[in-house]
Amino acid sequence: MPEGLEEGVVFKSTGSWYEVSTSSGSVPCKVPGRFRLTHKGETNPLAVGDHVMIRILEDSTGIINKVKPRKNKLVRRAAGRRVGVEHVIVANVDFAWVVQSTLLPKLNPGFVDRFLVMSEVYGIPAGLIINKYDLVDDRIREPVEYWCRLYADIGYPVLRTSAVAGEGIEVLRSNLQDRMTVMAGPSGVGKSSLLNAIDPSLQLRTGEVSERTRKGVHVTTNAEIYQLAEGGFVIDTPGIREYGIVDVEPEELGHYFVEFIPWLDECHYPNCTHDHEPDCAVIDAVDRGKITQERWASYLNILESIRQGERDTGR
Repeated sequence: MPEGLEEGVVFKSTGSWYEVSTSSGSVPCKVPGRFRLTHKGETNPLAVGDHVMIRILEDSTGIINKVKPRKNKLVRRAAGRRVGVEHVIVANVDFAWVVQSTLLPKLNPGFVDRFLVMSEVYGIPAGLIINKYDLVDDRIREPVEYWCRLYADIGYPVLRTSAVAGEGIEVLRSNLQDRMTVMAGPSGVGKSSLLNAIDPSLQLRTGEVSERTRKGVHVTTNAEIYQLAEGGFVIDTPGIREYGIVDVEPEELGHYFVEFIPWLDECHYPNCTHDHEPDCAVIDAVDRGKITQERWASYLNILESIRQGERDTGR
């Protein structure tokens, strides 16, 4: 290690300052201007989870001199930005949970599919948490369970949880141990409430869902890493209203829908986009019920958004 430099992990970002956890404690750090010049394709040159080298100054703050190579990252297209600009949500994670709720706000499979695509793009194992399961009644039980079965059947872990009733908390706690995990989803689905149920010492702020919009109100304003009392680290993220796809070409998208993979090599054309080409094995699998109509429709929606270069879709 170069003399005068110390290694650490970015565990909180507040925009202009980064809190870096080192062996000697937490150090508030800034980055040199050159970092932003070399990260023009990203909204921010650093993300929570980045491993960095810092130089500690006399006033006990630090300067980040180097960002070590990432093993992975979870990104989305930057909201309100031109096509091609990405927002790195987190870096260097072992597992990613997309969190949805049964109601208030209601389950959004389109958001889930976009999140899972981007997790597949960067090789991050992922799963689905359906929170607020205490709100499930006879009216919505079958639709909610249908989506739970759909994602479980294609190989993604699915957890049913209730921070209020304590349902699924022990299973979730065991899934967070001994790894760096990110939990992401729209505002109001209960990410912070789940973490408080898992580790009450965290005492994270929680919010309510807007009665007017039926959507969550932002409470978590910055991504931050929390160390859990029973082991493991979890990253709580600000609510994400939209999840735009980035770094995926139309002919690549099918490779990130896991149930398409067995059929891809059987298509007549090697660059098949699986929406109009003749002798497409994926379309045939849909027709034969091997791929669900819901995931097929979601694929087509994402494919069209990539072709059109929409700034952000998937509300």
